[in-house]
Amino acid sequence: MRWGLTKFAQKATFSTSIILSTVENMDTLAILALLKAKPGKEKEVEDFLKSALLMVQAETGTTSWYALKMGPGKFGIFDTFPDEIGRNAHLSGEIAKALFAKAEELLAEPPTIEQPEILAVKTPGA
Repeated sequence: MRWGLTKFAQKATFSTSIILSTVENMDTLAILALLKAKPGKEKEVEDFLKSALLMVQAETGTTSWYALKMGPGKFGIFDTFPDEIGRNAHLSGEIAKALFAKAEELLAEPPTIEQPEILAVKTPGA
């Protein structure tokens, strides 16, 4: 078998080209914040992230926002924005201020903040 493919996969038909459709006005910017809770502070980090939903709902420049539990003591925040104005407003907004005010108390290390670009997206209705 070539490439370790099963007989089923060998018989499958694959397209020779992939077409990615993008949606006009799709969000192209994001933030990915990775958080590591101090031992014994996991519940407090989780509660903080859940409570942050109320703050982000007031941010008109933030299109989508996700609070994530990635494993024991590992959390994250992923949000998307249509433009740099929205992303910068979020980075200097209420959630960021509240997170950094509690960071030393709750986190084992400073948060890792990434600012990726979104290349393609699949959402309901897209």
